[in-house]
Amino acid sequence: MATVAAAVPVPRAARGAPLLLAALALALAAAAPLYLSQTPLNLLGQFLALAILAIGLDLIWGYAGILSLGQGVFFGIGGYLMAMYLKMQGLQPGQLPDFMTWSGVTSLPLVWHPFESFPLTLLLVFTLPALFAYAFGALVFRSRIRGVYFSIMTQALAVAVSTLFVDQQQLTGGSSGLTGFQSILGHSFYANATQIAFYEVTVVVLAAVFAVAWYLTRSHFGVLLRAVRDGENRLRFFGYNPTVFKAFVFALAGLCAGLAGALYVPQNGIIAPGMLGVVPSIEMVIWVAVGGRGTIVGALIGALVVSYAKYYLSSAYPDFWLFLVGTLFVVVVLFFPRGLMGLAELAGRALRRRGPPSET
Repeated sequence: MATVAAAVPVPRAARGAPLLLAALALALAAAAPLYLSQTPLNLLGQFLALAILAIGLDLIWGYAGILSLGQGVFFGIGGYLMAMYLKMQGLQPGQLPDFMTWSGVTSLPLVWHPFESFPLTLLLVFTLPALFAYAFGALVFRSRIRGVYFSIMTQALAVAVSTLFVDQQQLTGGSSGLTGFQSILGHSFYANATQIAFYEVTVVVLAAVFAVAWYLTRSHFGVLLRAVRDGENRLRFFGYNPTVFKAFVFALAGLCAGLAGALYVPQNGIIAPGMLGVVPSIEMVIWVAVGGRGTIVGALIGALVVSYAKYYLSSAYPDFWLFLVGTLFVVVVLFFPRGLMGLAELAGRALRRRGPPSET
């Protein structure tokens, strides 16, 4: 006699599947130096650094509903801070970085002196992008600017900052940026051991950022972020000040972007004003959209998938890859608004509806 399987609730293990998937992916990434050669390992390290930024962007866009088109600014600040330290390495006393000599600078500018110290550089990497993001966010959110108007303001910020970095040739290297690094902490910059160390530090920082973001989004703070996204006025009615939460999470996303830039530059070997502009910032939004907003895991996956696609498409189709990536973004937004993670959830529900095989 056939029996019909009753519907059963989704087990807790299934709900934790994304976390297990992320943990497995990070474990495999940590072991990558054992099975990848230097070039693909270096490429993977760059993409993992970008995933740190994507997680921060998912916090503000996926959970708080704040679409920023200027995250490249905070990424660039972190990248320039690390690049300035790297340019100071290996110089003789009184010697200036090469681009300053070409620009006619005769003494080290005051703003460059902190980058003779590695601890002070790290302190600036952890604080300056976050403080700048907080100051900008608090100023804008206090005026109750949101939605598309906020997105336009972040675009304008990206244009202004990238233009400023181009104009300050004697401080930033101008449009050519900073490159030609030689050493770090007494070790050769391009040695395999040094590059592997950069990679492993990136994996550790990514794991820490992922863990913090996962915890925050499942805490009371995460509930408040979703309340900001879904009903900011109602949240204000209940006695909360949305400006505080929005400014804080925007600063947290700025910190993630700054860390990503500081880890990306040693593995890419260059930072230029073009990386702070509008186009890179829009690409960052595409990572989160493709992976799936409001999932954390989706941001990580989207950053890796789109970055790899960009790398291969730009090589195979240099004149059309921007159009291909843009088309991908439009298709995802129109037909798969929850991205790859949404597709995975739909597939999982379809399998569960089928249920176990009937018994006779």
